[in-house]
Amino acid sequence: MDSTMDDAVAGDFALINKLDIQCDLKTLSDDIKESLESEGKNSKKEEPQELLQSQDFVGEKLGSGEPSHSVKVHTVPKPGKGADLSKPPCRKAKEIRKERKRLKLMQQNPAGELEGFQAQGHPPSLFPPKAKSNQPKSLEDLIFESLPENASHKLEVRVVRSSPPSSQFKATLLESYQVYKRYQMVIHKNPPDTPTESQFTRFLCSSPLEAETPPNGPDCGYGSFHQQYWLDGKIIAVGVIDILPNCVSSVYLYYDPDYSFLSLGVYSALREIAFTRQLHEKTSQLSYYYMGFYIHSCPKMKYKGQYRPSDLLCPETYVWVPIEQCLPSLENSKYCRFNQDPEAVDEDRSTEPDRLQVFHKRAIMPYGVYKKQQKDPSEEAAVLQYASLVGQKCSERMLLFRN
Repeated sequence: MDSTMDDAVAGDFALINKLDIQCDLKTLSDDIKESLESEGKNSKKEEPQELLQSQDFVGEKLGSGEPSHSVKVHTVPKPGKGADLSKPPCRKAKEIRKERKRLKLMQQNPAGELEGFQAQGHPPSLFPPKAKSNQPKSLEDLIFESLPENASHKLEVRVVRSSPPSSQFKATLLESYQVYKRYQMVIHKNPPDTPTESQFTRFLCSSPLEAETPPNGPDCGYGSFHQQYWLDGKIIAVGVIDILPNCVSSVYLYYDPDYSFLSLGVYSALREIAFTRQLHEKTSQLSYYYMGFYIHSCPKMKYKGQYRPSDLLCPETYVWVPIEQCLPSLENSKYCRFNQDPEAVDEDRSTEPDRLQVFHKRAIMPYGVYKKQQKDPSEEAAVLQYASLVGQKCSERMLLFRN
């Protein structure tokens, strides 16, 4: 490569340092050697002996890293008597492109490879050795990578409490609603007059969860929140989440359709996972990210299985099972039991339905007392079905309303 390529190569290595590509450097060395041998054959007629010595030198450098002691110093030939070997040989543009492509595949540059390139007259500063080993980036490294002060764009993520609405939430409610409205019109083909602001508020802002800020909980507290994504001072996406004692529950995401090329659904999921891990550092029991229902036959819901490691809840024994074990069964049947143990049962199943709590005529009573006042046989079936769905613990903590 001649001096005009130096800047381009330096730029290529700036890109290479960001790639997570493993390269077989021995094969790469052989490729470079073959390329050099091919160049030697093209110029063999002028100086056969000197080119052979120079070629062997490069081969030893790349193959073993050991210096060669039989290198002949090239002298400038007389005018008209052959190529000036003190200067780099002329190279075709196609060969230069091939070399640049090979360089782009290199992420690390062991000492042996550096010496090989030096043998061709390249300064070692062009190929600085990588101090860091070839390891994939962590999620935090990817999400929170620092950007220069003069970056073209600025992204900011704000977490604001939606219920009860905080002052920040109220100040941005209208802008957030406009993003949601455009999302529904473009993505879901809703007419322009829907949804109304009240429908939006009822669907994604109002929440039955009470706000709590216990001393051992996260700084933001528990409850319902909107995670707003601001790009250059403008809301482009909003993730609706619930922060609970054991998990962050992802409820919904809407975004400005003009920015759909950014794959904001994937990015927001990664941000929420990273956010969950941040909360876990402060509150150890908060250790799960919950994405809601998984429907294997629905593409809009199936994407959730792409995030690993993930578990699915067995609908019969209520234990979490790795999704890899569940997928073969879901390919054969829309509904299936994930727990492979035929003897396993729900450990929290309802065993004493009479202790189930009922709210009837403004009074709280056990189901054992309530059923003595009832004569409708279908009532018992409905209550027992409820008990089987919520389990023994919840049936004693919750109130089943009957009128």
